[in-house]
Amino acid sequence: VDTSNLQRQIVHGTENVGEPKVTSATERLHDINPEVKVEAHRTRFTPENALDLVSKYDLIADGSDNCTTRYLANDACFFAKKPLVSGALLRFEGQLATFRAFEAGENRPCYRCLFPSPPRPHMVPRCETAGIFGAVAGVIGTLQATEVLKELLGLGNSLSGRLMLYEGLSGSFRTLKVKRDPSCALCGDQPSIKGLEIA
Repeated sequence: VDTSNLQRQIVHGTENVGEPKVTSATERLHDINPEVKVEAHRTRFTPENALDLVSKYDLIADGSDNCTTRYLANDACFFAKKPLVSGALLRFEGQLATFRAFEAGENRPCYRCLFPSPPRPHMVPRCETAGIFGAVAGVIGTLQATEVLKELLGLGNSLSGRLMLYEGLSGSFRTLKVKRDPSCALCGDQPSIKGLEIA
């Protein structure tokens, strides 16, 4: 836990600075609800372990802060046939989508259908350099939690096939319809990605 993390989340406090995030988060969740079962994984999410980790759960919620992890989560969820609820933010903006590309239908795109390939290194600024308006993390996190619960409980309309965009400075939301890309390297008609690339 780093001091710079504290302004955009509620799971760590100043007393946790220097601790492993997984330890601090587990303690906080038990403080909130001692009966909750937490399976902590103090490891990096890598091509070597992604499928094993993803396969253990009914749904994956991704709030990672880098493109490499986002693409890996997308690909692992596709191969493991798990829904992915993905939230991302930068500065005053956020986006949210649910991906169920392992299911048939043009309204079942994967992350790569929207963003075919990762940007070149250093093209997308990281949180610590570009900044995040802390409350935007709360907005996207709360919306993401809502979508996770909807997916798990089968309630309402899934965000699959839609991308929700939030712009904090104007206080506006937009939702765009997105379709599966037939030329997608992962879930398209002739996919070139056949598995997770292990270095």
